[in-house]
Order: sequence, then structure tokens, then C-alpha cells
Amino acid sequence: MYDELTEVDIQKMRDELKYRYEVLAPALGAEVKRTREYGDLSENAEYKVAKQERNKNRSRIRYLEAMIRTAKVIPASSAPDVIGLFDHVTYYRADIDKTKTIQIVTTLRQDALAGFISKESPLGHALLGHHAGERVTVVVSETKQYELEIVSFEKGEDNTDLPISTF
Repeated sequence: MYDELTEVDIQKMRDELKYRYEVLAPALGAEVKRTREYGDLSENAEYKVAKQERNKNRSRIRYLEAMIRTAKVIPASSAPDVIGLFDHVTYYRADIDKTKTIQIVTTLRQDALAGFISKESPLGHALLGHHAGERVTVVVSETKQYELEIVSFEKGEDNTDLPISTF
């Protein structure tokens, strides 16, 4: 995995793990036990759903533990004169005549529909390290790319309110 994450990302994952171990796992285990008592397990839909939920929790726990174990911790700040992690960037795409503002975040907290773009996405990667007024090329694939102009950017900081992604 080896995702580049901040200390806040790691702490959010630890907090979620604690909740999943201490609150969710016992509740889901009790639900499996309760629904098992309904009788014939081959026709017991409640039991199957309870087991699925318990297994989803176990899967998420394994995922979070692996992320924490393999993460490379990176600083949440950058040089004041270039675009870095957590900065708010306004850019203009001439090909579609559209201006948009996004925030560059770690992969764990990306939500493109809400304007939180991963630093590892083609757009985030293209913007990092550049200045306002520069034109950059965003390479989406070998056959797809587009240009944009960086209108402005505002330094941001690691927002502890921004949730981590779920699956």
C-alpha cells in the first residue's frame, strides 16, 4: 500500500479502529448470536445480513491496520509560494470555459464530487509545486490530457473535520 498520509490521517484511522473494535465488533457479534437463534440458518435472512455486516467490519479493520502499518507519514505543510497539500486552488480550463476551486488532500480523504482532490490524482499531481499564473498539463492517460491555468491558490492546513474515506 505505502500511501503517503499525514499524522491526522493516521490518528483518524486509529480512532476508527478503536470504535470498530470496542463498539461495533461486540454489537455485530451480539446481533449474529441473536439472529442465529431464529432457527433454520439456510432460510434465516436476518442471520445472513448480520454475518455480512460483521464481515464488512472485519474487512475494514484489516484495511485500516494495513494502511497504518504501511503508511509513509508526510508533513501537512509546504513552501509558502507553491501549491502544496491542503491548499485551495482555483484553476481555469479554457477548453470547457470553466473555473473551479478545489482543495488538494491525501488519498484517504479525497472526495472529488465535494472538491477534495487527491494529491495522487492526475489533477492533484499536476498542480503540486506550481505557482499562480502558470499553465499545467493534466495527464489523465496516454491518450487523454488537458491544460489548465492556475488562477490563484490559498494556503490551507490539515482539516481535522474532513473525514477519511470509507468503502
